[in-house]
Amino acid sequence: MANNFKILITILLFIFISGCEKKVDEKIIETNNDFPEIEYINAKKLLDEQRFNEAQKSFNEIEKKYPLSNWSLKSKIMSIFIDYLKLDYENASINIQRFINKYPDYKDIDYAYYLKALISYEQIKNPALDATYTSESQKNFKELIRRFPTSKYSKDAEQKLILIETILAGKDMHIGFYYLQQKKYLAALNRYIKIVDNYKPNKYTPEALHRIVEIYYSLGMIGDAERVAAVLGYNYPESDWYRKSYKLVGKKEVLNSDDKSWASKLLNKIK
Repeated sequence: MANNFKILITILLFIFISGCEKKVDEKIIETNNDFPEIEYINAKKLLDEQRFNEAQKSFNEIEKKYPLSNWSLKSKIMSIFIDYLKLDYENASINIQRFINKYPDYKDIDYAYYLKALISYEQIKNPALDATYTSESQKNFKELIRRFPTSKYSKDAEQKLILIETILAGKDMHIGFYYLQQKKYLAALNRYIKIVDNYKPNKYTPEALHRIVEIYYSLGMIGDAERVAAVLGYNYPESDWYRKSYKLVGKKEVLNSDDKSWASKLLNKIK
């Protein structure tokens, strides 16, 4: 009987110790799961202090130590962001595209698309000489808005698109005016119609409309010149460019048209 009692006590003690060990193990595992977050916060603090190299090293270490965790993906994005801040656009561009390709279902993938657009946007230098990055950033911001219309980053993307299109319109204005001076009317007309048809209204739109009036008038297409002058007057009645067009064609009636592709149709008439 005594021996049976000792055996029972031994068994109960073993179960109790095993249970304690299990709880200790569970506690350790739970604590370890918190480590990536703590390390991420520390790395973010280094970034906030603009200690870019140290921060990037810390984020890279999190990636290696916790490769299957969400903190690894967040760290990967932050490492790319640091490349962007350090003006290492080549690496940033390559790595953000790899990230998008590899993790299309990442919960914050909209930020990855936003960062991709920012990388090209920040490389716009002299669009009059090279519009490569201007066009690329325009494409990237449009893709962000198309894929994630309700994203918190889309509003800023829309604002930047307005600026980008103004830059592109300015380049087309410059080229169009060059053709106009050379009396290459069709080439100039193509540029001015592109400004009106392809971009949202911007500071160059009234002048582009006036130049179209000038070209039509020079080609003897008086009716078309009058029509475009009316479009100019309807949309920009207080513009100096409208006053110049009115002086040229002598018409003041206002056109109310919902046809947004009128410029393209006018171009087709003289091709």
